[in-house]
Amino acid sequence: MDGEIDPEELASLLDEADADAGDGTDGGTDAGEATDGLRIVDIRDQRAFDRGHLPESECIPFPELTTRIAELEGADRIVTVCPHGVASQQAAQLIGSYAGTQAARVESLRGGIEAWQRDAGELVPTDDAESADATAGDADEGPDAPF
Repeated sequence: MDGEIDPEELASLLDEADADAGDGTDGGTDAGEATDGLRIVDIRDQRAFDRGHLPESECIPFPELTTRIAELEGADRIVTVCPHGVASQQAAQLIGSYAGTQAARVESLRGGIEAWQRDAGELVPTDDAESADATAGDADEGPDAPF
């Protein structure tokens, strides 16, 4: 793990990626695969992710991380995200220890989604988020730390 990244710095990286995509130099990117190999990995469960997540992020719930970690091979930079920035540090350590991602810069979002909303921007709901459980309220959907 290479430490933590502040919400403002991550927002700046996303703005740069959007600007690059808009100038025609990059054929466009799919959600979760921003320009220059940046991958933002939200480790909350799918339902929480669908209600609101960081732009360009992808959902890989913490319990699935060990079986899906190969999906991150080839990324240049990986940022893990959770509600408060604690479990995402452990996720970043796990990702950084995997042979296929050891060349990547792996960081945790400092302060998590809470800090993102306070300092950098709004969360984006998944297109079919209307089907998500609207009665869940502001429950903390973060995973329990496994170690």
